Amino acid sequence: MADLFDTPANKTPDGPRPLADRLRPKALSEVIGQGQVLSPDGPLGSMLAAGSMSSLVLWGPPGVGKTTIARLLADETDLNFVQISAIFTGVPDLRKVFEAAKLRRQNGKGTLLFVDEIHRFNKAQQDGFLPYMEDGTILLVGATTENPSFELNAALLSRAQVIVLERLNLVDLERLAQRAEQDLGRALPLKGEAREALLDMADGDGRALLNLIEQVAAWKTDTPLTRDQLAQRLMRRAVKYDKSGDEHYNLISALHKSVRGSDPDAALYWFARMLEGGEDPRFLARRITRMAVEDIGLADPQAQEVCLQSWQTYERLGSPEGELALAQAVVYLALAPKSNAVYTAYKAARAAARETGSHPPPKHILNAPTRMMKDLGFGAGYAYDHDAEDGFSGQDYFPESMKRPVWYLPPERGFERELKKRVDYFAKLRAKRQGD
Repeated sequence: MADLFDTPANKTPDGPRPLADRLRPKALSEVIGQGQVLSPDGPLGSMLAAGSMSSLVLWGPPGVGKTTIARLLADETDLNFVQISAIFTGVPDLRKVFEAAKLRRQNGKGTLLFVDEIHRFNKAQQDGFLPYMEDGTILLVGATTENPSFELNAALLSRAQVIVLERLNLVDLERLAQRAEQDLGRALPLKGEAREALLDMADGDGRALLNLIEQVAAWKTDTPLTRDQLAQRLMRRAVKYDKSGDEHYNLISALHKSVRGSDPDAALYWFARMLEGGEDPRFLARRITRMAVEDIGLADPQAQEVCLQSWQTYERLGSPEGELALAQAVVYLALAPKSNAVYTAYKAARAAARETGSHPPPKHILNAPTRMMKDLGFGAGYAYDHDAEDGFSGQDYFPESMKRPVWYLPPERGFERELKKRVDYFAKLRAKRQGD
């Protein structure tokens, strides 16, 4: 009869351990997919080799090993590992953590404090870490899925090095799947195409992949499953997208740059990614109209009208039918000739207006509704352009104390090719009139 305290190798006295917990790396060399920071030439590898570890902020998507790396760093540096979450930890809890770290330090033991979701702490709470980081009471390792530049205080960032962790690629996920199969003692009951689909479902998240594998391994099946059979049994993982977070800005930037780069397929992909993530189509309608103004401008004056019409069509049809009109606008913008000449000239004019905002207009273009104003020279010498040869007087309309600038420089693209001819024509006439 077996002893009552005997337990299988993959269990603890408290019950079975999840696959993700069983496969947690026991050394940094076992971490999959983050060689760019853990290699001997990487930032963490270099710190460990030099025996000089600084406070860190681990920035990356879910399921790439942030917690695991922090725990293993504590092992490598012989520090006591303490883990808290910014979601569940308040100021009284932080005080207790700091006091315990002080006592530990007095007894000759350092503390690596791992703070998950550190961006959720407010400014005052983030400032609370600073004195304990400075005097060596704690080595702070924060983890965040949000851009630290936007979410963390400058004071905290100045005392910590940001380490960027990358989502796992398909090769990384396959290595993880093979490691899971070794632990399970059998291959997953999947055909090749189904296995590829499973890796795709994980979407670069190692923890999500192990959870999916655990489900698949529990199925009773006599033959390997096809892609369709897998899809019937598993729900596709929800798209990682936070409409108010970093991913939102990453994707709209990708859409904008794809349009600017005249790539309609890439533009449609990022447009679709945002829709699949639940983005408000009205936000997209507004942004693509902005693209027409900023990146196409007068190279194709019709582009702005196409965007406004697609926006109006969406408002009339609603979703999902109206989204096709927005997609048409995205493709039109991607294939339109590009110019930021007006945008550049506008920014230059705004900058000049801020610098010379007190300069009055030249007197010859001021109205003179009273005798006193006429006596002061208002309107004197004004040339009525319709009376001039070619309908162009060539007068200077800038302030008298300001040297005439040239801001609008239309390129030889699209409709602005014609506008450039007009700009050059009037420049020659202006030089002639002013030289006469």
